[in-house]
Amino acid sequence: MTMQSYKLTYFNMRGRAELPRYIFAYAGIAFEDRRVEWNDWPSIKKTFPLGKLPVLEVNGVPLTQSLAIARFLAKEAGLVGNSKLAEAQADALVDTLNDFTLLIPWREDNPQIKETWADLYCHVCFTTFSVLRPGFADDHPALCGLIDRVEAIPNVAKWIQSRPTTEF
Repeated sequence: MTMQSYKLTYFNMRGRAELPRYIFAYAGIAFEDRRVEWNDWPSIKKTFPLGKLPVLEVNGVPLTQSLAIARFLAKEAGLVGNSKLAEAQADALVDTLNDFTLLIPWREDNPQIKETWADLYCHVCFTTFSVLRPGFADDHPALCGLIDRVEAIPNVAKWIQSRPTTEF
């Protein structure tokens, strides 16, 4: 059996690649974290599918679109639930959270978020929104509790401590 090789390419920031990085960290899956500097992007943009990032290469085969990458990795890591319906519910929640990324301030009114890969994405969004609007979740203890639970996952905590420091 051949071991998978993963190379994730994105800008030198958390952004749209941080959810896949969280999933790699959570599952203990080794990956190459290739970071592109903004100054280099114009000269290499045409070498990437669709001329966009992030791109995940799995054994050299490129996969585009951040949520497609995350869904693929969530399945690889066994984070999608124990039924097709549970998988679809996690997908719906992640897609809803993604819709919220377009709105500032962002908040989660549903304190019943289940422990899935959607929790990891919620944390990624929370981290970014906290930079853009500090204290936006202070009046939402359930959301803050979710963030604390994600940060308490040992592999995720290790990733957060060791990742490069960026604004976003």
